Amino acid sequence: MERVDLIPPPAEAVAPADAAVADAVADACAVAPLLNCLLREVAEPLPESPAADGRALYRLPGTGRLLRVRGTRRPAEPEVRSAGAWRPLGHTELVKLVAEELRRHTGLSNHELPAEMIDSRDAVAALLAARARATPPTGLYLRSEQSLVTGHPHHPAPKARGGGPVAGWLPYAPEAYARFPLTLLAVREDTVVEEGDTSALDALGEAPPGYRLLPAHPWQLDLAGRELAPAFTDGRLLRLGTTTFEVWPTAAVRTLYAPGRDLFLKFSLDVRITNDVRRLWRHDLRKLRRTDAAATKAVEAVDGPAAWLSDLGYRTADFAFEELAVMVRDGLGGHVVPGATPLLAAGLVEGFEGSPLHAAADPAAWWEAYLAAVVPPALAAFADHGVVLEAHLQNTLVAVDADGMPVQAVFRDAEGVKLLPDVERAAGWERLVYCLVVNHLTEIAAALAERHPGFEPWPAARRELARHDLPEVRALLTAPTLPGKTNLLLRWTGADGADARYLPLPNPLAG
Repeated sequence: MERVDLIPPPAEAVAPADAAVADAVADACAVAPLLNCLLREVAEPLPESPAADGRALYRLPGTGRLLRVRGTRRPAEPEVRSAGAWRPLGHTELVKLVAEELRRHTGLSNHELPAEMIDSRDAVAALLAARARATPPTGLYLRSEQSLVTGHPHHPAPKARGGGPVAGWLPYAPEAYARFPLTLLAVREDTVVEEGDTSALDALGEAPPGYRLLPAHPWQLDLAGRELAPAFTDGRLLRLGTTTFEVWPTAAVRTLYAPGRDLFLKFSLDVRITNDVRRLWRHDLRKLRRTDAAATKAVEAVDGPAAWLSDLGYRTADFAFEELAVMVRDGLGGHVVPGATPLLAAGLVEGFEGSPLHAAADPAAWWEAYLAAVVPPALAAFADHGVVLEAHLQNTLVAVDADGMPVQAVFRDAEGVKLLPDVERAAGWERLVYCLVVNHLTEIAAALAERHPGFEPWPAARRELARHDLPEVRALLTAPTLPGKTNLLLRWTGADGADARYLPLPNPLAG
């Protein structure tokens, strides 16, 4: 098979007619994150690794088998030792190997996760074909949000879409450059449940007397159709048509952006995407106002341009509280530094046309500016206000100036925020270190180092962190390990999607 270079981006130039190449790229995109999980959470590196050909060698402790791979950030070309020879593994064979290893390693069986892994790979293939036919957004912000073909670099099935038919979800996939109108519903006034500022919803259309406007994601309605049928029959719900404008799905899939109105709306999808079923859960919505207020206060108090996109409120119906819930999030206007362009941090890692990370002529200066934008507000929110921002790649926007230099961090998503003392300080710090350092800074640093061989990102990261007089920071800079989330084992053992279990990873900050 022809070797396929995934970096970056993985599939911008794949023609739909070139089926063999498209198939190889889909396989490679799905293999990389699955290998990352296996190598981080289960495999044992062998001392003779890497070999002379640059491949790293591992032992799988459950089965005792030997595995070798090429590359580090996006490992590729896995081979397993069999009958005295090395045998290449495609994605399907790798899934079988991983499943067998985990059964031996944990003593548990799991038929759901291997199916999700296959679904994720098939979803990537569908996305690649759709991207080849579609036109990407012209603006860099939306292009960064819709760039995540590979997705979470340490999840075994980052692109799984619940196992449903492609036709059901592809029209709404950000990775396929989707945009579409919202469905407008009217919900009977006496059944409305809402908190916070939802006035932006009333401006989307006009509801008849005795009803309130309730926008819906078309996929959301498809998924909940059977449960909602009685409400449409008895008049608690009415269909009003669609909006006169289109919205763009962001990387979160269920959060949509209306550029003309500078408005984000987050919907409830009864689909597992990565670790969670992406509903707007009742218990999270009930905590929304308190959590958002704390995050708003914490970020606004930071000395510098950092910003928080507030989750202003939600609206739903009492007879379908989670199924119909929609949350209103503040837009970018008034938050982003004038003249700067916000970009999704996860998009910078994945790669997209026009990415300033790829264009950075001076990686050291770019990286120092990035650290100065992202690190201080996250640490100050924790130290001064007891707010643990979920500052990972997908919840952080980094605004860049006209020269592509980072000038501001914009954080979002109150649902993922934790407050002290709701969680113990040590647990909150561990979560912040995982989100900010392991999930976020490590990936940006690796992408920069890959673009600029010989560049060493960690001295600057140590200097930036050392500026903050926190006992936890001092301990972090000397700790031998960092907490790495075990997404593969979490999913295999059937842990709750919101659970977080960590294993120790070597700490590059310790020098």
